[in-house]
Amino acid sequence: MIKPKKVGGPTSIGFLLVPSYSMLAFSSCVEPLRMANQLAGEQLYDWSIVGASMDPVRASNGISVTPDKTLAEALNLDALFVCSGNQVQHYADPSVVTWLRAAAKRDMVLGAVCTGTYLLAKSDALDGCRCTIHWENMASAREEFPHLVISPELFEIDGDRYTSAGGTAPLDMFLHEIRNTHGSDLASAITEQFMCDRIRDKHDRQRVPLTQRIGTNQPKLAEAVSLMEANIEEPMTLDELSFHVGLSRRQLERLFQRYLQCVPTRYYLELRLERARQLLLQTSMPIVDIALACGFISAPHFSKCYRDTFGLPPRDERRKAAGQVDAAREQIRSSGSKKVTTLRRTTVCSASAPTAAGSAAL
Repeated sequence: MIKPKKVGGPTSIGFLLVPSYSMLAFSSCVEPLRMANQLAGEQLYDWSIVGASMDPVRASNGISVTPDKTLAEALNLDALFVCSGNQVQHYADPSVVTWLRAAAKRDMVLGAVCTGTYLLAKSDALDGCRCTIHWENMASAREEFPHLVISPELFEIDGDRYTSAGGTAPLDMFLHEIRNTHGSDLASAITEQFMCDRIRDKHDRQRVPLTQRIGTNQPKLAEAVSLMEANIEEPMTLDELSFHVGLSRRQLERLFQRYLQCVPTRYYLELRLERARQLLLQTSMPIVDIALACGFISAPHFSKCYRDTFGLPPRDERRKAAGQVDAAREQIRSSGSKKVTTLRRTTVCSASAPTAAGSAAL
């Protein structure tokens, strides 16, 4: 649990916004805290927006938010959560990493949502802890931080380290925190106000399982796909897959054709290429190393398959992405002098008298 430094006072939480952060993930953090105050009729939580500077921080959806304070003023908080999103590797401000490293040594409660886990890992704040990250960034995070235990869970709470996969997963993480701190009745009331059917457990999957898309009556197909996903670096042959799932090659091919509209070899190739694309765009690994990590026998063979699937070779894909990031950085730098849609929080939320359940503002 996040305990307030001031006995009897509200729990103060800061949200460090990194350029191109996910607005959905950020909102999923703040909204349960707001509703907890509203339904409890008292100020259980207050929060503030933190930035590397006081310049507006632009989200991936184009909306900019002005920080309430800088990192230099954030050490008095009870907890700080890093909120980031696309291309987090390109926005890893060294001063932010240094601050996080120092905060970790002071035993400050630190958390991350979506790809914010990358910055905590970069600052060594997650050493010895279980953590999670958005599924799309999991492969690259495991390559860059092989010493970390990175789980596929929706969220992880390990001591004073909180990490969440992003999207709406932070909502479940904070509802879990509210339930542990202030009771299940309050947490359940918040889910009713937000029209959530339940508080998801940390063990719920980040991605929709294949069985939910094709039905539960095809366990052999699901098993074959699981084997493919677990054997990217050293791909299994179709004969090996058939043997392990207990089907003939022809039976396995029919299952893939009927339910996934492609042959097993093509599905496997696309899995490996998608993993390669994640590593290409999210890490600085040499292309030849990416090719080997995704089961290709040579860089030229990998480049040909990649170009055939995505329309351009890996090197050009990486250059294109780098150009887009540079353009986004320039837009962020210039946003302070332009009229952009900016949200400025003027006060920390303070609880007013509780409203009737049917009229609670969402």
